[in-house]
Amino acid sequence: MPQKVILVGASGLIGGQLLKLLIESAEVSEIVALLRKPLNLANSKVVELMIDFNEMESFLADINGDIIFCCLGTTKAATPDSNLYRKIDLEYPIRIAEIGLRNGFKQFHIVSSLGGDIKSSSTYLKLKGELEEKLKTLNLESLHIYQPSLLTGNRREFRLAEKLAIIAFKFLNPLFIGPLKNYRSIRAEKVALAMLNQSLKQLKGTFIYPSIQIQKLG
Repeated sequence: MPQKVILVGASGLIGGQLLKLLIESAEVSEIVALLRKPLNLANSKVVELMIDFNEMESFLADINGDIIFCCLGTTKAATPDSNLYRKIDLEYPIRIAEIGLRNGFKQFHIVSSLGGDIKSSSTYLKLKGELEEKLKTLNLESLHIYQPSLLTGNRREFRLAEKLAIIAFKFLNPLFIGPLKNYRSIRAEKVALAMLNQSLKQLKGTFIYPSIQIQKLG
């Protein structure tokens, strides 16, 4: 039976790729994209819902369906305000998961990061670790956490540090062998395809996918 899905972060690198796959999938009947700015897509399958992420409770009735895909995230460069940074990378995803739990969603899929650890000295990785731990405490029926390594693909915004890292990884990737394969860069569409593929399996429980496993699933 075709599923109705909620997609958060559709304007991002992974979210944009996932949106394309969801549109093409015969297993998906409707896509509600939660947005701050319109995408202006002319597709009958996609509903663009403009929301204030600080007032998500006001949109409780609109956030209903079968599966939530959360690809929300930012960077310190794009969001220098530490409070807003924390909201986007941690608080908003948790609220969305709580709404999903309250509204009876069957699955929750979220993009985290390889190396996410609540004890990390990196603010980014510490937040990702905190996010994962809090999601686990919600006892969601079907929780899927994806931990990609360095992402490659065509972003809308230019990120110099990331571009330089991607160039470096073209030479480094072949050197990462054995357990180090987990640190090879990964294309955004691979992550998006893994998310779609896993959502079609109707799995129950908590599943964590490190980058090397995402490569195989996508």
